[in-house]
Amino acid sequence: MSLTRFKISAYLRSHRIVQPFVGLLAVVIILYSSRVAVGQELPSYADSAALLVPVFAWATRGLLDTEPDVQRLISITAVGRPGREVASGLVASVAVSCGLAFLALVLPLAIGFRAVPGTAVLIGGLALHVLSVLTGTVLGALSSRPILPDPATSALTMLGGYVAILLLSLAPITWLTVPIISWMRAAGQDAFLSRSLPGLATVTVFWCSIALITYISLRRTRP
Repeated sequence: MSLTRFKISAYLRSHRIVQPFVGLLAVVIILYSSRVAVGQELPSYADSAALLVPVFAWATRGLLDTEPDVQRLISITAVGRPGREVASGLVASVAVSCGLAFLALVLPLAIGFRAVPGTAVLIGGLALHVLSVLTGTVLGALSSRPILPDPATSALTMLGGYVAILLLSLAPITWLTVPIISWMRAAGQDAFLSRSLPGLATVTVFWCSIALITYISLRRTRP
């Protein structure tokens, strides 16, 4: 946990948090430039979760890129095992992305909705943004400097991965990839929490788990 706090502190002090924060503000301004009609709050949360995936990926990539390579080796030595250093980076990335997601959930309540939505809508919006944070974290980790040292290749991989997920999720077969488009489609249907969310969450967690295992495996050979 000390190393996690160290990574978050270094990320904040580097001011790299400004970049994904500006991206978050852009998404919020676009989505809520006009107040959302009553009954459409959950679909708007779904749109927010889908659009914020690259923002969370950007935040993760920035956090993992902040630490110089030599400092990363020192951190591995300090905590005793490479796995602890990898875990601390992922936990720090999730913490930062969760902070951004919290803003994405709260700001619409003040400036975006015509009426405060019910508990079911808030739970659904929270669940969708959790899935978005999970997806963005693994996408950003796989495109971070420990995996892809070249900045241009890293950025193109991150954006290309997001676009590829969007294109694949347009297919009627939900399990092909993280079903981002299905999040948006299902949010406008009845009984979202009980009928649609469990299946979408299962598919999302499955693909994110595979991506996470891939990242951890690559980090074993790329300290």
